Amino acid sequence: MKNLKITAILAVLAFSPFYANVLPTDNSPVVKVLADAIKWKSESIELGNIPQGKPKVIRFEFTNTSKKPVIIENVAPSCGCTTADYTKTPILPGKKGFVEASYNAATAGPFMKTVNVTTSDSKTPKTLSFKGTVVAS
Repeated sequence: MKNLKITAILAVLAFSPFYANVLPTDNSPVVKVLADAIKWKSESIELGNIPQGKPKVIRFEFTNTSKKPVIIENVAPSCGCTTADYTKTPILPGKKGFVEASYNAATAGPFMKTVNVTTSDSKTPKTLSFKGTVVAS
């Protein structure tokens, strides 16, 4: 049993220089974070007071900062009180696109709503938000 332990320790020591040369030696991270292909003009919009019963359209604009076309694949509002529209065609590099949310403003009081946007560039949705206060008319 003692021989087995010594052999195992020697094997580990023998292969240590091999593994030391395989692993990265510089201080750069192994996983590199890629920049988003979309640069949003604003990801959160403050609306202030809006009149009750009059739908409010909120427009989020962006620019494609990548070197390839980007397609908006899905836009999902957080509740039934909000509908969405968006650029349906591919957004070419350097060009602008939009996501619009239309809030029905039916209930008086403060609100905060979100819209999740999924693009061909990233399957992780980007959350856009807007907030304000619906004032009874």
